[in-house]
Amino acid sequence: MLHTESDLEQALHTGPFHLALRAALSVRGLPLQRVQHHLAGRGIKVGVTSLSYWQQGARRPQRAESLRAVRGLEDVLGLPANSLLRLLDDPSTAEVDRPAGRRTYRSLVEASGVVEQLIAGLEAPVDGGLHTVGHHERIRIGAGRELQGRDSQHVVRAHRDGVDRYLAIHRGDPGCDPGRVEVRAGENCRTGRVRWDATTGVLVAELLFDTRLRAGETFLFEYGFEDGTGGPSQEYVRGFTFAGGQYVLQVRFDDRALPARCRRFAQTSTGATRSGRSDLTLSGRHRSVHLVEQGVRPGILGIDWDWE
Repeated sequence: MLHTESDLEQALHTGPFHLALRAALSVRGLPLQRVQHHLAGRGIKVGVTSLSYWQQGARRPQRAESLRAVRGLEDVLGLPANSLLRLLDDPSTAEVDRPAGRRTYRSLVEASGVVEQLIAGLEAPVDGGLHTVGHHERIRIGAGRELQGRDSQHVVRAHRDGVDRYLAIHRGDPGCDPGRVEVRAGENCRTGRVRWDATTGVLVAELLFDTRLRAGETFLFEYGFEDGTGGPSQEYVRGFTFAGGQYVLQVRFDDRALPARCRRFAQTSTGATRSGRSDLTLSGRHRSVHLVEQGVRPGILGIDWDWE
């Protein structure tokens, strides 16, 4: 989202820190790599990842060397002295209503390193400042046993101010070509940047909101992925970094390709034994199975099936 000088002046006056920093970077037109280079020229060492976390509100500069970097940022960005530093003393910028027990992608996604790299390439923190209140996900399996696509109606709550986007992650089945996967932005969002990795079939899509959420606010939006590029699908899994909220997973099968057996399961991490297994019965005109989890715990939920 582009910012104006007026936006920057307002953000420096009202905060919070990360919104003021983000506005300054936008108005000055400086990518984080250039900012890092300018700071290094002043003898200040700070990583691009840290700068990204600061502008997204995922972390706050607190240590002495970090506060020195903030002073350097004021210089590099041509801001009044102490205009950013004073915002770090504002208690209103603290996170609220953030669920405890956050899990990392490394424990939930087999291709975690790729996911983290793609997110870093979007200059976004791994923790996007949102957690799920309710998520209804519909998976469509085609006549060739392939994952045709998936649709989501998602309700989230912000646990810090200024969140204006969501990063949706899609991982296709073996043989998937993520370059051919279509991202569909539905109600209350639009598609931003999209990044993918051809080797693992992982795609990360930026879904942009038309508003900035304040901490504690909820937001409902819809999105989906059209795939159909991979081989036979045998399961669908969803990882949860935070506890809380309701999750509904529905898998629909084409009448020409019905599975012999379907089961739900849970895992604490990708390497853990699958537990909570129970059989699911195909039902309805659309030949589907589903699971409902009222209070999600950090970890993995999914449905798998046998074709023979």
